[in-house]
Amino acid sequence: MTAELVRGQNHPLPGNRLEIRVSAGTPVVAAVTLGDAEGRAFGPDSGDGRSGPAAGREWLAHPGAPQLPGVEVPRQAAAEHRLAVDLGAMPQDVHRVHVLLALPVGRAGAPADFGAAPAPQVAVTDPDGTAIAGYTLTGLGRETALLAVELYRRQGTWKVRAVGQGYDGGLPALLLDQGVPDARAVAQEIHDAVEREQSRSVDAPPAPTSPATPTSPTSPAAHTTSAAPTVPAPAEAPPAGPVDYRHPRRRTVPAAPQPEPASASSAPPMPPHPPQYAPSAAASAAADGPPVPVAGDAGGWTLEERLHNQIWGMFEDLARTVAAYRSAEDFAQSRYDQELDALLADPRTRGGAQAEAARDQAMTKQVALVDQARAVLDRDLAQLAAEAEVVEPALPPAFAGWENPAWHAYEVPEQPALAVRLGGLTVPEAPELQIPLLVRLPLERGLWIDSADDRGVAMEVAVATAARLLACHPAGGFAMHALDPAGSAATAFAPLYSGGALALPPPAAGAAGVNEVLGRLTARVDLLQMAMRGGAADSLPPGFDQAEQLLIVNEFPYGFDDRAVNQLRYLADEGPAAGVHLLLVADRDDASAYGPVLDPLWRSMLRLTPLPSDHLADPWVGHAWTYEPALVPPGSQVVAQVLRRLAAARPAYGR
Repeated sequence: MTAELVRGQNHPLPGNRLEIRVSAGTPVVAAVTLGDAEGRAFGPDSGDGRSGPAAGREWLAHPGAPQLPGVEVPRQAAAEHRLAVDLGAMPQDVHRVHVLLALPVGRAGAPADFGAAPAPQVAVTDPDGTAIAGYTLTGLGRETALLAVELYRRQGTWKVRAVGQGYDGGLPALLLDQGVPDARAVAQEIHDAVEREQSRSVDAPPAPTSPATPTSPTSPAAHTTSAAPTVPAPAEAPPAGPVDYRHPRRRTVPAAPQPEPASASSAPPMPPHPPQYAPSAAASAAADGPPVPVAGDAGGWTLEERLHNQIWGMFEDLARTVAAYRSAEDFAQSRYDQELDALLADPRTRGGAQAEAARDQAMTKQVALVDQARAVLDRDLAQLAAEAEVVEPALPPAFAGWENPAWHAYEVPEQPALAVRLGGLTVPEAPELQIPLLVRLPLERGLWIDSADDRGVAMEVAVATAARLLACHPAGGFAMHALDPAGSAATAFAPLYSGGALALPPPAAGAAGVNEVLGRLTARVDLLQMAMRGGAADSLPPGFDQAEQLLIVNEFPYGFDDRAVNQLRYLADEGPAAGVHLLLVADRDDASAYGPVLDPLWRSMLRLTPLPSDHLADPWVGHAWTYEPALVPPGSQVVAQVLRRLAAARPAYGR
């Protein structure tokens, strides 16, 4: 049974040899790009010593150059296409295969954009035409180029994902988004190839290869444009197996609305293209079932990098599978409402036994669709939960929760960690599945811990975060300062001082202490900026402390005058580039007396909360994720143990 995908949903591919059939209702150009673990188009060494996007066109198959290892695309613009794919022939460093569609430029009678054309349909089939998955790209408007679907590696196996990302700027904008160099020239090359092929066309195009005859995607007889049949619509009854949302009026139903993304200032810093998984031998051992999860089964040079990339892959998978489930729920409800509206609009069906039976039938179909979607969601959640069970114990301390035994075996690192864990993220559909919130080091923006709900717990979060940042750096590689104007956080700061982490005077109190620390740090930023702008970063004064600096500010804005507020804003804006970072404990409502002057400060920082809160958003589907801070378990002495080891290691590093 065919799986009819909705935007963001994925589906496993049963084999390597596939066809991708496109039915657009109007001539379109089909192309394929090959992507690396981060989804960016690239190519192997072209022989001239260069690699990556600049190395020829080994990453792009289009009408002028239709063949790549494992891929062949048609040479002409047409309303229907067949693209041949052999995933087994893909180079090992290819992790994503993107299928691109674009309207030809300057063709008479062609629609101006996809909004004026029939909704394109994409079907993934076996070489014999057996349908595997289908996707109808609805809700299009001014777009003239589309990233329709992508095939991607996941734990050693391949999946297809319905993407449906449109671009008003056409092929240049699409290629630029994939990291293609000189995207405008490449797009023009594709359109020129389409025009040349059209001018060479004869009255009768070559006969297409029979769907029943398997053809290698790299052979000269591979499939070109042909009248490929669309995937047949399955019955309405809920089938066993993969979810299927297709129904007779699918094309007339508008696309399910996507959740509005949260404010950009609330979104955690995330890479634009989170990396996908590299193949693993352990995963391939489970050919008869789901892949066996393996810790570190992702791209990267080190185990730390592979685990980091694996966590981002889990985060993306959870976001997209939940988005597909929510979209299916919305679609089922929309179809149910439309059927009820149709019953009420006809006087003959408003009442009576026949109307009641029709309502029951509509409700049954709605429930069946939601149940199917939930089954797929549960399947994906079970796989992610199994992966989390093997990943969490393998995490290094920087990525692990404080309760993880990795902290009991903590050793002072010789190099800063790749990233630091600031808490965990969950969605309502799977509250038991927590994905670590990892932020790359060095920090690119400050951290603001909101003390509105609980000031005491907010300081606990601040101290735990500061201790974690210390532990992620070599001894002496991370210095800390604290501002506590009213002296209210002496107890909260005690773990840091008792462990010997702060080899500095106690937290600065009063206006004089606040101004002294802020003046010293702003002068440091000024000096480093001048050195970097003058190209003399190696000519700093003798004895200059090269360590990263963290300033913890408690009870902001109490005890801060206008000059101090301006210095904090300066440190928030310019400090990260000079290795000076802010950790602010504050209630934004308390700062309302300053008016909009502090708005840039709040927007520049990542907001963390001492209690669970759904204020962070992902960059793919805009889910509101529930954030939970990384607190130390009650009664645990792990922070004191870690800080003692750091303090003991300081003399060895020349302190």
